[in-house]
Amino acid sequence: MTSARLNTAEPITSRRNPLVRRLRLLHHARGRIQEGLLLLEGTHLLEEVLRLGLQPLELLATPPWWARQSGLAAALPEACICHLVSEEVLAAIATTRHPDGVVLTLPPPPEASCGSWPSLVLALDGLQDPGNLGTLMRTALASGVEALWLADGADPLQPKVLRASAGAALALPLRREPRAALGERLAAARAAGLQLVVAVRPGAGPPEPLPYWQLDWRLPTVLLLGNEGAGVSADLEALASVRVTIPHSAAVESLNVAVAAAPLLLERLRQQAGA
Repeated sequence: MTSARLNTAEPITSRRNPLVRRLRLLHHARGRIQEGLLLLEGTHLLEEVLRLGLQPLELLATPPWWARQSGLAAALPEACICHLVSEEVLAAIATTRHPDGVVLTLPPPPEASCGSWPSLVLALDGLQDPGNLGTLMRTALASGVEALWLADGADPLQPKVLRASAGAALALPLRREPRAALGERLAAARAAGLQLVVAVRPGAGPPEPLPYWQLDWRLPTVLLLGNEGAGVSADLEALASVRVTIPHSAAVESLNVAVAAAPLLLERLRQQAGA
């Protein structure tokens, strides 16, 4: 494959350049929908894009980055349009305070299909914090989650989530829909034989929830986690077939949702290894 080439030899130095204004639209959901593009920032996310075989459309880099990352630049597809930009212009485009020298645009990944039921699903009810959502995505990918279902909450394809997920947001099959639609999907999954597991605080009875390690996570499972403050909404929790908890000290009322997800999801791998 012929690698991409620079569009211009001289860097773009004006923050009023139309390209700068267009890419800044991608900071916001409306702009991402309007342009049909995502904004990714940083060398690591570029590496993940190339590793996953995705096709970046445009890349903007400072001259020092281009000189330093010549091997990575050579791996870009021929169709990718590359621009040199000044550090000031890159800072105007990026959402991070100290960008590392490169940003790129990418078409959003296709939505998860509605074919056969996955064996492990993570469902999130109204998660608001982009850092939590990105961390959860990374944990989900590491745990073998096959689909991520989202009810409202933070946009999973915003730059902050993409960074926090370290690229996992591009690899996980996603569906984002209103809470009522997620409820229908959860009910259908349970009717199809998947166990629908909701995580609750210790002592959130009756009935008393199971310690999470007592559940057989090797069965086809949907794990439902809730909003950082309110938890899982009552209508979705009522659909669950099993309630589990992570026993912990009473010194704290509840665990951060991104922290709680790790032992819950990784328990499946532990049980599979033990079997």
